[in-house]
Amino acid sequence: MTVDEALRLMAGVAVLASVALAVWVNPWFLAFTAFVGANLLQSAFTRWCPAMWMFRKLGLKG
Repeated sequence: MTVDEALRLMAGVAVLASVALAVWVNPWFLAFTAFVGANLLQSAFTRWCPAMWMFRKLGLKG
């Protein structure tokens, strides 16, 4: 698995989990969904994301 694939996987899981939590627990979990979306948006322009650094430290290839 590459860094890009891991980033997409993590973002997808985070969005689905936060939407489920918003439906079943508290609507404020949608703030986490917004955070994930904003992070993906900024990483599209800067080509940097904190999760990418973490995945590289774990040994995933770029």
